[in-house]
Amino acid sequence: MATAKLPALQITETAAERVKALLTARGKPSLGIRIGIRTKGCNGLSYTLEYADEQQALDEIVEEKGIKVLIDPKALLFLLGTEMDFVQDQLQSGFVFKNPNEKGRCGCGESFHV
Repeated sequence: MATAKLPALQITETAAERVKALLTARGKPSLGIRIGIRTKGCNGLSYTLEYADEQQALDEIVEEKGIKVLIDPKALLFLLGTEMDFVQDQLQSGFVFKNPNEKGRCGCGESFHV
């Protein structure tokens, strides 16, 4: 019996709606968004988000809820099983990543380590 492959990244409905709004507001065609990881902050790693105008050769592609997310191949192992959400409250708004691979996060929430 074949098992269904879980996506590298799960996207909440709220996050998908926000991505759609950002892509529409950009005012030029985009393939989707690209998620990566970079070295930053007091805990070592942070998530990056940018518009994706073209697909790179080794990108992992997640198409869910009407959006396309390209994952940088260097970030894929760090992101497996992660849920991407968008949270908005009185003080701030932004994308939030619930990553089961994280071993710790800095106090300000800017960086994490695995």
